[in-house]
Amino acid sequence: MKTLYLDLMSGIAGDMFIAALLDLGVDAKKLERELKKLKLEGYHLHISRQQKSAIDGVKFDVHLAHDHGHHDHEESAGGLPVHEHSPGADHHHEHSHLHRRSRQFTATPDAPHEHQHEDHRNFAEIKKLISGSKLSAWVKQKSIAVFQRIAEAEGKIHGQPPAEVHFHEVGAVDSIVDIVGAAIALELLGRPRVLASPVTEGTGWIRCAHGQFPVPAPATLAILGARGIGMTQCEEPHELVTPTGAALLAEYVESFGPMENLVAEKIGYGLGTRDNQTRPNVLRAVLGTQSKVQSPKSKVGGAPQPATGMDWETDRVAVLETNLDDCPGEILGAFMITIFKAGALEAFHTPIQMKKNRPGVLLTILCAENDADRFSEMILRETTAFGVRQTMAERRKLRREFTEVATPFGKVAVKIGRLGGIVVQAAPEFESAKKAAAEAGVPVKQVYEAVAAIRQGTAKAKR
Repeated sequence: MKTLYLDLMSGIAGDMFIAALLDLGVDAKKLERELKKLKLEGYHLHISRQQKSAIDGVKFDVHLAHDHGHHDHEESAGGLPVHEHSPGADHHHEHSHLHRRSRQFTATPDAPHEHQHEDHRNFAEIKKLISGSKLSAWVKQKSIAVFQRIAEAEGKIHGQPPAEVHFHEVGAVDSIVDIVGAAIALELLGRPRVLASPVTEGTGWIRCAHGQFPVPAPATLAILGARGIGMTQCEEPHELVTPTGAALLAEYVESFGPMENLVAEKIGYGLGTRDNQTRPNVLRAVLGTQSKVQSPKSKVGGAPQPATGMDWETDRVAVLETNLDDCPGEILGAFMITIFKAGALEAFHTPIQMKKNRPGVLLTILCAENDADRFSEMILRETTAFGVRQTMAERRKLRREFTEVATPFGKVAVKIGRLGGIVVQAAPEFESAKKAAAEAGVPVKQVYEAVAAIRQGTAKAKR
């Protein structure tokens, strides 16, 4: 499958991420058509080719209805829709719409006041907006997941439940477009595997709805920390990673590190607004494939393993294990709930027989590589374990997509797995099936059977 590598030399913001994908070939008109499914009013997109530090790339902006006057639409040489400002229109963006816009400032006591919009929304309202749209199931799921990460971070900062958090900046129209647009752009790009370089952040101060804060912004730091993503600050005296950018990294990027055997087929540049002092204000996105040359750490028995040519997805996960023979069932049960909420990919316990014929359980947790230390600490703190074994494993996964099928009991979300372009697995999403069953007053099993019958009928029709 394709791999998308993000070079975070100048951090990341939502607008720069979308711009980089547009430069890789995402159709701007399709992006705009999909965004209209949100039924979100009061904005238009401004997409153009520009240069930053002599690097040619794409600039993406969301202009709110009250930002500017009349715009005449035309096509740029690269086929991207642009908006020409009418004579006398103010084309300067010297105020901040949201956290990402603060990239234009080094906030100091004498810095210009940043305008704050009053279109605040809480997480529950944004989730309802996205869920009620006609966007694809995958775009809905990913967009809500990004907002969930921001809501949880903001909730911890302000001492509120995630659902009640009001987004002062990230709830604004332009940031909703950024987050949902990012998911749409990735889907239009074919939903590639996403990797990234280590995260680089600047220094200095930012000004947001709650006052001045040192860089990194509180939400940015909390979002990256919750996912176990490391950050290194550089000498650039500006914010480089916005909360939206941090949430996109936390949701989409499998691992962080240097490029490894990546054959660059396309390179895109997403441009920021400000002129940085120490580095070009661009996000470089590389789309390509992993070469068949294996790195030393992928060798087994001293010999490289041949590539299979299958189109499955691959990633690396940490496998954490510990043997427990004195952990009360109530504590173990509560711990399982805790680790899933903390982001474990999988967790289970298996009955085993230990030394001196003592009955016990083998606790196993699968998590992202960057999360291994965090989950190891949780095991040692919250169970009776005295040690944790850690191994790294490579996974092979079916290419997944989400769709909705119409059953006699209503629409049900279905997860589909493909191998070689052929559907080899299809399973209803339990919560969706449970909701449909409750509304229809039938057992969940009956909804599952209805989905299976539809799948079998579709398969026969194709023969």
